[in-house]
Amino acid sequence: MAHQILVVDDNQINLSLFGILLEKQGDCESHCYLEPLKALEWAKTNRVDLVLVDYMMPEIDGIEFVKRFRRYPGHETTPIVMVTANDQKDVRYAALAGGVTDFLSKPVDRVEFSSRVKNLLILEDGRRKLADRASWLAEEVFKATSEIRERERETVIRLSKAADFRDQETGAHVTRMAHYAEVIAAELGMTKSDQELLLAAAPLHDIGKVGIPDHILLKPGKLDTAEFVIMKQHARIGHDILEGSSSKILQLGAVIALTHHEKFDGTGYPGGLAGESIPLFSRIVALADVFDALTSARPYKPAWELDRVVQHINDQAGLHFDPGCVEALHARWVEVLDVRERFKDA
Repeated sequence: MAHQILVVDDNQINLSLFGILLEKQGDCESHCYLEPLKALEWAKTNRVDLVLVDYMMPEIDGIEFVKRFRRYPGHETTPIVMVTANDQKDVRYAALAGGVTDFLSKPVDRVEFSSRVKNLLILEDGRRKLADRASWLAEEVFKATSEIRERERETVIRLSKAADFRDQETGAHVTRMAHYAEVIAAELGMTKSDQELLLAAAPLHDIGKVGIPDHILLKPGKLDTAEFVIMKQHARIGHDILEGSSSKILQLGAVIALTHHEKFDGTGYPGGLAGESIPLFSRIVALADVFDALTSARPYKPAWELDRVVQHINDQAGLHFDPGCVEALHARWVEVLDVRERFKDA
């Protein structure tokens, strides 16, 4: 592919000269503009391998042109040569600070012009090849580790289902609540990698229930005070099971297991944490978990109507739930209902 050279100069004679010199260079396609603003418009959507720009121009000068050009994605490191008759040091310093790579003095020496263009294009080709190789290597590493990540996620899901089966939950519960959590996280502006990490770790929130005696875990009626004290231990048990792992998923799972029963007003357990002292991941899971529990039928209760669930969640904003998470749930309501439909109980 021919090198794409952007030439900007308000003098047509100079443009013609540069075009001829670039044509002699070979493997170069020049794009010449008398008006710098039109040149910038073209540069927004096109690949540029080298820029030749005049300093003195009527619309904007060469330094301002370079500053604007550098703001465009993909042009941060493109080599730029400023062609100028001005040899004042303060002008050259300002040009370098603005992003100019090199200078050519007027009148342009043809041999020097050809050599500088050739050398800068060689450097730019090398930089692009390195960038392409780095991108290729990153993609290959991602492919090579994808199977490992999928196995880790599958193991997490199966472990979390084991806890839910003991608690009369369905296997779909952990899948739904994890996807609800991902939707809320997306609305809160979490990065894609953090959303995926939360999706993988959220199902571990109740893994500690494997350590709770059956006569308490499976009791059909309300727990008495002593029984509830024992039930609350599942948060600490889950944390102890998962902590110390080298896996990011299990590390986050440990945090969520320990703190997803904390309440925004500080009345939760086991630590009585309040507000933003509760990890954001856990605040999200707390809402996702309760939302799914209320909207799902269980052997001991029918599913609540959506209007009743929404009213309860709104009433608990600032008490049980982080108000920001509640707002995020409402903002993505269509996606929430889609998750509910996709992962119905069998």
